[in-house]
Amino acid sequence: MEAIVFDRFGGPEVLRVAEVGVPQPGPGQVRLRVVAAGVNPVDHKVRNGLLEQVFPTVFPATPGWEAAGVVDEVGEGVTGLAAGDEVLGFTDTGAYADYALATVVARKPAGLGWDEAAALPVAGETAQRVLDLLAVGAGETVLIHGAAGGVGGVAVQLAVARGATVVGTASPGNHDYLRSLGAVPVAYGPGLADRVRAVAPRVDAVFDAAGQGAVEVSVELRGGVDRIVTIADAVAAQQSGVVFSAGGERSGEALAALAELAGTGRLRVEVAGTFALADAGKAQDRSAGGHVRGKLLLRP
Repeated sequence: MEAIVFDRFGGPEVLRVAEVGVPQPGPGQVRLRVVAAGVNPVDHKVRNGLLEQVFPTVFPATPGWEAAGVVDEVGEGVTGLAAGDEVLGFTDTGAYADYALATVVARKPAGLGWDEAAALPVAGETAQRVLDLLAVGAGETVLIHGAAGGVGGVAVQLAVARGATVVGTASPGNHDYLRSLGAVPVAYGPGLADRVRAVAPRVDAVFDAAGQGAVEVSVELRGGVDRIVTIADAVAAQQSGVVFSAGGERSGEALAALAELAGTGRLRVEVAGTFALADAGKAQDRSAGGHVRGKLLLRP
């Protein structure tokens, strides 16, 4: 099969298409024929070696944490799934490939497209995890940095569904999009704290999905580090004492619930663009550049 691999840390040029063996499912695993794979900001950070202490890399490595596809083979002990079933889930092997192994999956609802299905696992799990860490509840105001991104867009909707008021930072071109999700948009950059105060005199919690100085302004707005979580700036978190969250428990049941919401239109999953497998470097470059509305995907 074809897969994207890299043998050393570096820029997008280290990614290459290679012919590799088809992985064999072990106990509890299913093998997917990948239809679409998600591209996440963490992918280029792992490729650059920036997260080696958090996510150690064994070379040769294939990127990608999530995919949607068709079950091709099931491993020992797998029940309720069979070859031919359409699923989405978290991949145990790299998702940038024709085939991938997965343990935590959910059935893809008929009303959910392949691209939207592949865009959901990481964004949905991350959004739910951080909102739970922040204990966001009805009547509160939560500030979400990077609110138009793949994680941010899902987090906005889940926070609104909890009854919270959401203030979301994004470039002006994404403000109408954020309004459509139920958020109050503000532009990031110098003077952000004043712009947030103008629309929300009180900020109860902050979800940083953007990095790039968001932790510092969040501490200013909160008057301390309480109820601030970043998924984008481990260095600033360590220096400030803010919580950095890099991952949590993956649940097939939770993923199925999110997929059901998305399949019935109650959760909007925004797709920013799709790339061929051979263009994985271009996809990661676009992701690294920021300002992406929604999720980027690969189509093997």
